[in-house]
Amino acid sequence: MPVAETTRLEPRLIRLALVLSLGAVAAQLDTTIVSVAINRLAHEFGSPLSTIQWVTTAYLLALTATLPLTGWAVARFGVRRMWAFCLVGFGLGSLLCAGAWSAGALIGFRVLQGIGGGMMLPLIRIALAGEADQATMGRLMTFVLVPTQLAPVAGPVLGGLIIGTLDWRWAFLINVPVTLAALVLSRNLVQGEAARTRPSLDARGLLLLSPGLAILIYGLTSYGESAAALAGVGVGVVLLLGYAVHALRSAAPLFNLRLFRNRSFSASAVLVFIFGGSLFGAMLLLPLYYQRLRGASPLEAGLLLAPQGLGAIVGTLFVGRILDRTGATRMIMLVGLTLAVAGTVPFAIAGPSTPLVLLALALVVRGVGLTASLLPSITATYATLPKTEYAAATTGVRILQQIGGSLGTAVLAVILQRGSFPTAFWTAIGITAAAAFGAAAFPGRREK
Repeated sequence: MPVAETTRLEPRLIRLALVLSLGAVAAQLDTTIVSVAINRLAHEFGSPLSTIQWVTTAYLLALTATLPLTGWAVARFGVRRMWAFCLVGFGLGSLLCAGAWSAGALIGFRVLQGIGGGMMLPLIRIALAGEADQATMGRLMTFVLVPTQLAPVAGPVLGGLIIGTLDWRWAFLINVPVTLAALVLSRNLVQGEAARTRPSLDARGLLLLSPGLAILIYGLTSYGESAAALAGVGVGVVLLLGYAVHALRSAAPLFNLRLFRNRSFSASAVLVFIFGGSLFGAMLLLPLYYQRLRGASPLEAGLLLAPQGLGAIVGTLFVGRILDRTGATRMIMLVGLTLAVAGTVPFAIAGPSTPLVLLALALVVRGVGLTASLLPSITATYATLPKTEYAAATTGVRILQQIGGSLGTAVLAVILQRGSFPTAFWTAIGITAAAAFGAAAFPGRREK
């Protein structure tokens, strides 16, 4: 039976979601702004691009290596303390990056920043899931998703303005006031104490899982550039297989693989993995299409991609309410995937003279579709799990999204290098369509 009425959101929960979104916005703005600043940083430090690229790579690897600790850290120290730790670590890392005196120092400080940022997004979901229920989770997540949807749109524009008019250090200093505001405002809002029985750290699992993920992500993101990247993929897979054997034998593993016995969680994990490949892979293709085939500058390409952010915001405003009112998780996901495919097809058949207005409309449709696919998958992660498993489930889904995104980007980069834009876009469409298999495993409707 559909849910006829929607439960009213408490004002405190709305304030909590908005405050948590500040952390997410800081982390996502940082990623896009720094990407725009790479060439400027290479010039400032007199470093080759192969060296300065580690400003991005070191952050990504630190973030990835930190992710598996989220579940244990939440149980050991509590959501509130870990949220403060992440904000302080990210803000301090940003401040140190702004004061970097060499490329090596900047890369080192980016590691600290990545450690702070690694747990930030999972903590947001854990904090909200712990306070909300299935009847309010959809709408509550919109207060986080709307601001974060603005970040990819505003990031390239803001990055271009900072790099073009200000000192490069402002690319990092801009994070400091945002993280300070989030720290102060969340003081009495974020709840979640440590568990009564505080778990010990699974050291063996950590030594297998964190390096395995970091090495695998490095290999995937650098695939095709060197033999070391291919070796990295192999080593990463071996370490992760070793972790799987360890986790299935351990009574208290760092990340409990037995969660995959839960149908809703497994379906959500599969969907997020495939969806990550489609989303992050297309983020590589779309700017390159505008720059290489349409002659746009990086700033112009960022502006041309803005309609996708607009569509995502519009979708977020409506999808959360529809999801809470009807509980039709599977149908909303399938409709969203259909729209995401429909919004990508014009790029697969487009040429150098295809009207930009048509492509802008396609991006709006794609943005709505991405939101309609992603939001139900987030809420469904927790649908049939006890709250004691929320932290572990969030960590697992986030890890799979990271691996899926890196794998999708690597695959599409190789296809683009050896083929053409239409071939790469059709591949991205195929990946998106494949997510329907994960969506089909979800229940049709949430029961009362």
